[in-house]
Amino acid sequence: MNQLEKVYKTMKGTGAGCIAIGIIILITGVSVGILSIVNGALLLKRKSDIEF
Repeated sequence: MNQLEKVYKTMKGTGAGCIAIGIIILITGVSVGILSIVNGALLLKRKSDIEF
């Protein structure tokens, strides 16, 4: 295996890894965003129940 083949395989693996990590980060971000919106809505809905 020559040097160019090693570089190609390294780039191929790195590219696939970056795509996988990007998808995981995207899913995590969307999930956290949805949870934040839901929790904020619940807090606003129940704000009249809070007494100081």
